[in-house]
Amino acid sequence: MTATSLPPKSLRNDLRVRVRTKRLVLYTVLVSVTGLFLGPFGWLVLSGLKTQGELAASPVHWLPDVFQWHNFADAFTQIDFLGYARNSLIISLLYATLVTVSSAWVGFGFARLDAPGKKVLFGVLLGSMMLPQMVTLLPTYLIFAKAGMVDTYWPWVLWGLSAAPYLVFLFRQFFAGMPRELEEAAIVDGCGYMSVFWRIFLPQSWSVLSAGFIISFTWTWGDYIAPQLLLSTDRTTLAVAVMTTYVNEGGAPVPQLQAAASVMYVVPILLIFLVAQRGFVAGMSTSGLK
Repeated sequence: MTATSLPPKSLRNDLRVRVRTKRLVLYTVLVSVTGLFLGPFGWLVLSGLKTQGELAASPVHWLPDVFQWHNFADAFTQIDFLGYARNSLIISLLYATLVTVSSAWVGFGFARLDAPGKKVLFGVLLGSMMLPQMVTLLPTYLIFAKAGMVDTYWPWVLWGLSAAPYLVFLFRQFFAGMPRELEEAAIVDGCGYMSVFWRIFLPQSWSVLSAGFIISFTWTWGDYIAPQLLLSTDRTTLAVAVMTTYVNEGGAPVPQLQAAASVMYVVPILLIFLVAQRGFVAGMSTSGLK
């Protein structure tokens, strides 16, 4: 046997320096990217702590002379903040729950069932993801208006039951990677495809369910156009209320209150993502990349 000798001390020191340099560069890039993404939110917080004169100042007044913490209290009390937040929560939970389950069911069909034209239909489904919301919103508004569903939450129920193309794609990719033996064993035991979906496939897909629910919830919570078009002022969501109800006696917007309300509007979404980020990341990594 030949004895293995350790590399010279100078070489080991050189390797340590290279590793530390790479880590330093990596951490610098990560911190820079994090600051780039957090910058707009930080500016929003600062805007909520300024006076209207400081917001309109030129050149830009970066920091407030005195932090106007009462802006947050004024933004909370000037409108029915909790009422609008409740409307947003109802619509977001309703849509997110329905669209996640319906998308899982459609994705299961594309992944495990055989039918003529399945690939063509799946291609059409993927193509529909390229359609912007505005292309379909006006026709659906006319349909809902004729059906008497304007100023109700029924549009979000129907949209939720119709599934979402992107979520269907995620579930299809996830279910396609599951072993065929699970499905075959359940069918031999007398289960139909409905039972296979509810008893075997769905319980195994909590990570994708979590990702799909977060995506659909945040999209509905942040949607402005559909609630503005379909709902009255009393039934509208917090996103619309923040942009339209903070006005002075002359009807002009009050930007510092809008900024303070926007911070309170964004915080719940940040908390939801921080709590569920592990499931979200796991769902995205185990479905969309297969």
